[in-house]
Amino acid sequence: MNIRSLTRGDGGVIGAAVLLFIASFLSFRSYDCGQNSIGCPKEPTGWKPELFPVLPSIFLAGIVAAALIVAARFQPEGRKVMGLGLDQWGTVLAVSAAWSSLWTIFGGPDVDAVSPGVGQILALIANLVLAAVAVLTPRTPALKAPLMAAPQAPSPYGAPQQGYGYPGQPGMQQPGAPSPYGAQAPQPYGAQPGQPGPTQVQPQADGGAAAPAPQPEAAGQPAAAGGDFTPFWFAVPVNRPLYAEDGSASPIAELAPGTWYLAVDQRGPALVAQTQDGRRGVLQDTTGIQRG
Repeated sequence: MNIRSLTRGDGGVIGAAVLLFIASFLSFRSYDCGQNSIGCPKEPTGWKPELFPVLPSIFLAGIVAAALIVAARFQPEGRKVMGLGLDQWGTVLAVSAAWSSLWTIFGGPDVDAVSPGVGQILALIANLVLAAVAVLTPRTPALKAPLMAAPQAPSPYGAPQQGYGYPGQPGMQQPGAPSPYGAQAPQPYGAQPGQPGPTQVQPQADGGAAAPAPQPEAAGQPAAAGGDFTPFWFAVPVNRPLYAEDGSASPIAELAPGTWYLAVDQRGPALVAQTQDGRRGVLQDTTGIQRG
């Protein structure tokens, strides 16, 4: 579970659900008894049985809808329930709760002394916001932006960086210094390492020229002929599940955009990646990743 998977839209959904929960304990109907305050009935809340089905159709439906939308962010991509994702089920419930709230404002007892209470009005506002955010989040870039930025923490590998595994910070590496873990300039995943540098010709005593002597490889760069894997930093464009190295189908973590991770090995098209807390797993989908 990665809390940085939440978006701004998810934050709006959570806020609407909290407001809806508070409104359920406030008066759902208000009575105007005039001077006869002694015989005036007590204002009911949304939890009163006599208001059924207000509780399940307005308050519980909206809260469950928000829970489904948020829970969908922590599930692997493509997981569905009866053909729909959790966020889609949550959106349907949110629209249904907003529709029910709207009609309770215009319905109810046909008595002049009865009017909507504070809880009923707040429930309508919360459900309208919840439904609007649930519908617009997948289509609005501003709502799809991450709710929390990546933490500004030092790299566990000792380099002064902006965040975990952030490569290429100005002043991080001096010319000619060994590249940590073979890190190279940012390039798409799968790019071949740089070619060896130019060769030098060693003069002989008789004035001739000997065979060109290859320059030694740069520090931190493995020999190309050996085919050894060189660890590198990378970032994912979207949330990607990280599976256990033993091949089990259950994800052990989720890689989020905006964070650099360390690829420590390669297994065919997949990568063995290491997260911020030191967990290792297999990233099966490496399409579109940015190499650092």
